[in-house]
Amino acid sequence: MTWIQLTSPQQLADIKNSAGYSIIFKHSNRCSISLMAKKKFELDWDALPDDTALYFLDVLNHRDISNAVAEQFQVHHESPQLLLIKNGECIYETSHGEISAEEAAEQIAV
Repeated sequence: MTWIQLTSPQQLADIKNSAGYSIIFKHSNRCSISLMAKKKFELDWDALPDDTALYFLDVLNHRDISNAVAEQFQVHHESPQLLLIKNGECIYETSHGEISAEEAAEQIAV
C-alpha cells in the first residue's frame, strides 16, 4: 500500500463523494508522537483491505486542507489523527497513540 498525498480541495471533494472506504492520516513532521503513530500504522497497514485509499495530509504545509477536513467531517482537529471515511462520511476517528491500522481494519469489517 502507498500513501496518496492529500494536497488539494478537489481531492477532499473526491473523498467526500466517493463510494467505499478511505483513510485520512493527518500528520505533523514536527511532532515525534505523530512520527511514531505513522510508523506504527505503516507497519500494520497490510491488515487493511487492498482497495482502501490511504490519504496522507501534512498539516503544516496544508493547514487549509486540514481545516476543511475538520469542517467537512465534523471532527475536532488533532495531529496525528486518523479518519475512516465510508461513502463520504466519517465513521471512525482516533488520534495519537490510539491510531492503529488493525483497529481501522476491524471498523471496516463491521
